[in-house]
Amino acid sequence: MSDKPAKLIVRNAKVRDIPGIMEMSERVYGPGMGYARSELIGQLNRFPEGQFVAEYEGVIVGYCATFMISSDVALKPHTWNEITGVGFAARHDPDGDMLYGMDVMVHPDYRRLRIGERFYRIRRELCQWLELKGIVFGGRMPGYARHAKEFPNPQDYVDAVVDQKLKDPVINFQLRQGFKPIGVMKNYLLGDPKSKDCATHMLWENPLEQEKIKAKPGLGDTSLPERVRIATVQFQMRKINSIDEFEQQIEYFTDIASDYKSDFVVFPELFTLQLLSLEHRPLGPIESIEKISEYTPRYIEFMEKLAVSYNVNIIGGTHPSMMENGDILNISYVFLRDGSVHTQQKLHPTPSERMWWNIKGGEGALAIQTDCGPIGVMICYDSEFPELARHLVDQGALMLFVPFCTDERRGYMRVRYCCQARAVENQCYVTLSGVVGNLPNVENMDIHYAESCILTPSDFPFARDGVAADTAPNTETIALADLSLSDLLTARQSGAVQNLKDRRFDLYSVKWKKRR
Repeated sequence: MSDKPAKLIVRNAKVRDIPGIMEMSERVYGPGMGYARSELIGQLNRFPEGQFVAEYEGVIVGYCATFMISSDVALKPHTWNEITGVGFAARHDPDGDMLYGMDVMVHPDYRRLRIGERFYRIRRELCQWLELKGIVFGGRMPGYARHAKEFPNPQDYVDAVVDQKLKDPVINFQLRQGFKPIGVMKNYLLGDPKSKDCATHMLWENPLEQEKIKAKPGLGDTSLPERVRIATVQFQMRKINSIDEFEQQIEYFTDIASDYKSDFVVFPELFTLQLLSLEHRPLGPIESIEKISEYTPRYIEFMEKLAVSYNVNIIGGTHPSMMENGDILNISYVFLRDGSVHTQQKLHPTPSERMWWNIKGGEGALAIQTDCGPIGVMICYDSEFPELARHLVDQGALMLFVPFCTDERRGYMRVRYCCQARAVENQCYVTLSGVVGNLPNVENMDIHYAESCILTPSDFPFARDGVAADTAPNTETIALADLSLSDLLTARQSGAVQNLKDRRFDLYSVKWKKRR
């Protein structure tokens, strides 16, 4: 009996597989046409059980993406962008009764290993394990362009293939896998000239279907906790005499959050600028950033230790940082209690940040996987642009954290109103953390106004006013709330309104440029 490991395995995809999937998708679909990291994160976060890879001697050589959806939606004509939520699997419905085949791709150098057949088999097994009615997808018909003059109606072409009058490599393969065409969808995937943008509407009916369909996964990822406790810090800016004093303030609030068994503690935007009060004279903008950047290694090391030792995930406010190319970015550092560190750059600096600090806008926004589910960070002004929140939620984020710094009430209310809108339109939780107090000798940090809070969607399972916790204005304090993830996901599927499900992907979508 040989102990030699298997060369080819098919298994559930993991986050670590994303670079390999991205590289392969570029080979399969062409430069610039492959999946973005954010899209793959969205697919994995929403339905990890339904994403598969083929691995050959440690190399990712195939990818299969699926999600669950209602047959009422899947059996009607649609486009790929519309049904998949523009590639994020954003319309995954845990209560759906159909499995939708979003994509199957195989590395062109490994196409003689019958990887496609393996993916189709594992899809059928998943469908039967979930006790769904069947599998639906839009299939390519790459032989159609050559016969379009003979068959102006694409349905006639499909019928000819089914009747074995013609051969189409994809349709014939799918017929052998037990699928049957139930129609043709025009303009299904624009940019497929061989299919003339058409697709066969394919269906496989589960022969083991029971009278009552019971979709087993409720939360998508069964490791999600029922409830998550959030602590948001309203942090007072004051002159300090040493960096130890600053760290004592942070540790004090982290200790409180830990004592209350919080899963997350959130600090405000630009709160590390308190360190500039250590200087004996006011510094100019460039000097200030150069000085604050000197504290970056110690800040990261200190916060990382806090997260691990107090067993709490820390949204570490923001810390302005000078990049190697000389650009100044406003960066939020996220310190998870497993010791990992993540970053989110502020994408939209305010006019005053550009003027006073020469801060430039960053790039990209990725959901961060935590032990309490995927989260996202929007820094202050970023929350006033709905595209960012939608992009993070499309990647699976259930909670959004907003460190902010506003000087007076009008500015604060802009952030608050927009964050409440983000909670409603994305059916997610949004937590705000702001600074109060003043730093008279630090440029552009003279006065502050904040009412930190934890916001919810506006529906029956949540607080009446959509506010789970609030703070008194301009007071150093901490607010806590327990947030139910099951209530959130239930509201998304069967609430009084269902904003995520009811989006009109046939009319509009948020599409981000693909960046690695």
